[in-house]
Amino acid sequence: MKKVSGSVVCVVVMMAALMLMTEVRLSNAVTCNPSELSSCLPAVTSSTPPSSTCCSKLREQKPCLCEYMNNPNLKQYINLPGAKRVSSACGVAFPSC
Repeated sequence: MKKVSGSVVCVVVMMAALMLMTEVRLSNAVTCNPSELSSCLPAVTSSTPPSSTCCSKLREQKPCLCEYMNNPNLKQYINLPGAKRVSSACGVAFPSC
């Protein structure tokens, strides 16, 4: 049987660790899609409480909120008083961008 050098084992372990870290990073990436928040629109535009789906999607899309706030087409919805109320009800800090 052939002996495997310590440096070869070290390289293999480092490559495996790098692959695992990359996989974790990719699985945590969020695809910014404002239509994912469509379930929040009824709560934003009326006094109804947000649904659990709305809150889940809002938490999921949280990294995208500043991007949405800077979009002239979406800003009108984010600036509605109901948006802050929904954000608060869902436990998501309203972004200050």
